[in-house]
Amino acid sequence: MTDDKREAGAVGLRMYEAFNGRDLAALDTVLAPDFVSHPLGTTGIGAVADAWSRMFAAHPGIRVTVEDMLVDHGRVAVRSVLRGLSASVPDGAESAPTMMEIFRVQHGLIAELWGLSGLGRPARPPFQSQAIRGIRRHGRA
Repeated sequence: MTDDKREAGAVGLRMYEAFNGRDLAALDTVLAPDFVSHPLGTTGIGAVADAWSRMFAAHPGIRVTVEDMLVDHGRVAVRSVLRGLSASVPDGAESAPTMMEIFRVQHGLIAELWGLSGLGRPARPPFQSQAIRGIRRHGRA
């Protein structure tokens, strides 16, 4: 693995560690000053600190668990799970929603982030392939 890839993966992990540690001051060492959050539609570290603070207030036990991280040069893709959501999650919503985030690292800091999450979305039944559904529908399973 190249130094660029190692650096990009490391800054991504530091971001999740800062979130889990409620360490808003660490954002200065993780995010670029002109950081762009495409999901929030905001620019700057302060907007992220505000969003995280609101999330911590609404869900005091919230934590992010990184399930997969793929690094390609200065881009990092992460699949993670949110755990510890409070009872304020809407009825029927996923209790541990998945997030998919992609961020661009520049000069050792996260410069941009794109992401999707299942937070607040209805829980879905477990995945079944069409082949399995077809077999069950025709009485062969």
